[in-house]
Amino acid sequence: MREDHRVLVLLPPSEGKTAARRGKPLDLSALSFPELTPAREAMVERLVDLAVREPDGLRAALGLSERQGEEIARDAALLTAPTSAAGAVYTGVLYDALDLATLSTPARRRAGRWLVVMSALFGAVRVGDRIPAYRLSGDTVLPDIGAVGRTWREPLASVLPAAAGRGLVVDLRSSAYATMWTPDAALAARTVAVRVLAESRRDGRWVRTVVSHHNKSTKGRLVRALLEAGDDPRHVEELLEACAAVGFTAEAGEPPRPGRPHQVDVVVREL
Repeated sequence: MREDHRVLVLLPPSEGKTAARRGKPLDLSALSFPELTPAREAMVERLVDLAVREPDGLRAALGLSERQGEEIARDAALLTAPTSAAGAVYTGVLYDALDLATLSTPARRRAGRWLVVMSALFGAVRVGDRIPAYRLSGDTVLPDIGAVGRTWREPLASVLPAAAGRGLVVDLRSSAYATMWTPDAALAARTVAVRVLAESRRDGRWVRTVVSHHNKSTKGRLVRALLEAGDDPRHVEELLEACAAVGFTAEAGEPPRPGRPHQVDVVVREL
C-alpha cells in the first residue's frame, strides 16, 4: 500500500478524559502535525491564563458548575501535568467501544496511522500523541479568542489534506468538531461522512431515526472492526464492502452535491 493512499479516520474527542497518574509534562513540539505548534501554543497559553486569572469566567465559558472546580484546576496545570497517549486520555462510549488497548498488534499499528482525533485544544492529534487531560470543547466561546472551533479552520486547512494524501477520509466527527475543518471540493469527493441510524418497528413498519443512543458505540465498534480487518478502502463502494465484511449494515446516501462529502448511513436495528 502506498503511504499517500491509506484511509484517514477523523474522530471526535470525548468530553470526559482520564488523567495520567505519571508521565512527562506536555511537549507541544513532540505532537503530530508540527505545523499546528504555534496555534497550539496560543490556545494552551490562553486557557492556562484564564484558568489561573479568571476561573469564574472560564467556568462560565465551559458551562461548568461550581462543583466542577477540578476541571478548572486541570486546565490551570496543563503545562506541568503528566501526559499519556491520547488514545488513553480520551474516554467515553466511543472510546470504550473502540478499546484501543486490546487491539491486536497489527490493528494497533493501523490505529496509529489511520486515526486522527479532533481537539479543541490541540487542533488534531494522533492516538499515540502524549497529552494531558483537559477541559475545552469545540463549541466553546473563550474570552479574547471567540469560538474555539473557528480558530482552527485556518491552521487545519493544509494539515488535514496533507495527512489524507490521496486516500479516503472517513469522517466520524460530531457537529461541534465538524466546524473546525471542511474539506475543499477536491478532497470532499473522497470524503465520507458517516451517520448512524436506528431502525425500529412502529405501527407495523420500520422507521429510521438519526438521534440514537447507539451512535457513539456503533462508531467505536465499526472503527475497531475495520482496524482489525485491515482493509484499506479507497472509495465509497469499497468502504461499504468493508463494513459489510465486518458485519455492519451500511448504505450510501444520495449522490452528493458538487463539493460536498459523500454520506454513508450505518443502520442499527432495534428489536
